[in-house]
This record gives sequence, structure tokens and C-alpha cells, in this order.
Amino acid sequence: MARYIGPKTKIARKFREPIFGPDRYFEKRSYPPGQHGIAKKRAKQSEYAVQLLEKQKVKYTYGILERQFSRFFSIALRKEGITGENLLKLMESRLDNVVFRFGIAPTRAGARQLVSHCHITVNGKVNNIPSYIIKPGDIVGVRERSKANEVITDSLASRSNKYGWLEWDTTAMQGKFVTTPSRDEIPENIKEQLIVELYSK
Repeated sequence: MARYIGPKTKIARKFREPIFGPDRYFEKRSYPPGQHGIAKKRAKQSEYAVQLLEKQKVKYTYGILERQFSRFFSIALRKEGITGENLLKLMESRLDNVVFRFGIAPTRAGARQLVSHCHITVNGKVNNIPSYIIKPGDIVGVRERSKANEVITDSLASRSNKYGWLEWDTTAMQGKFVTTPSRDEIPENIKEQLIVELYSK
């Protein structure tokens, strides 16, 4: 199963945003990587470079590679509505992202691992496909024998983010994907129109 496993702080510095979550190393050096760091005078980026950088940011943020990203874009293009918003809604509906949003895992990478290792259920059945698209009304929960997992319990104990499109049942350790979030509800700092423009070239 392909995934990015390289240095994360360096990538976050490239985008000047902690896209992988809180990072004390990023806080120390929030300027771009490289020998000269913040002192280096960088040439003005071309329109294509800006668009490509935005696409790369989305891929790193949601933890997917090029082939799968292209497939999601094709699906978003065929759906009714605004293509860029459709793309982000698809990303937010991925099982690994929903697990992360519920707070079952502290990061998307951690959520992906929990799904892959069969700790997560969808509508009562174990689902080990991180890219599985969750539909409104679906119930995502922790597998019965995994409810004592220290990683999961610690993450849920520190759970603070609550989203309007999700309902969480602490006792049952499961939550309902009430509806697909609107663009205004998605907190990620992404300019999706740049990605649409890139693919329209």
C-alpha cells in the first residue's frame, strides 16, 4: 500500500504550514528548507508552479499519492456542483480522514494505520480500506477487541475538535457521519480552484 514515509517537517516548511499537525520542529524553523533558509531571495513563482504546489499540499495533507489523487479528481469532475469543492468533500469522506476527524487517531497517518490494521468498523463490519468513501448515515466505530488499545484511548481522551457533520457516542466508541461537510465547514487552508485550473491546462 503506497504512502509517503519521508521527512514531514521538511515538507511542512516547504508550504510554510504545519500540514501534518502540531510540530515543535516546524515552530522552531517555519521558513523554507535549504542551505540559506529564510535569507535566500527566491524568484517569483510561475502560475503553473503555484498551482502545482497547491496540488502537492492537498496530497500531503490527506496522505495520498498521484494516481489516487487523479482518480478522485476525475470523480469530482463528473459530479454535479463545483469541481474543487467536490474534490475536498471526497477527501473529507475518506475513511482514514473520518477516523482522524472523530479523534480516534491523533493524525491522518495514524488513522490510516488503524484502518489498515483492522481496528475500525463501518456499519458494524471491519473495514481495512483507508480510501473507502463514507456516506451520510454510515456509522464508524472502534472494533470491540480494539477498544482498550492505548493509542485509541489516549487519542479519544484528548479529543477536542468537534465538527458539525459528525456525531460521536463516547460510550459506544462509535460515531455517525451525518452529512458531507460543506466547503465552509472544512478547516483546511486550501485553494482548490488552483488545482482545477492546473488540471484544465
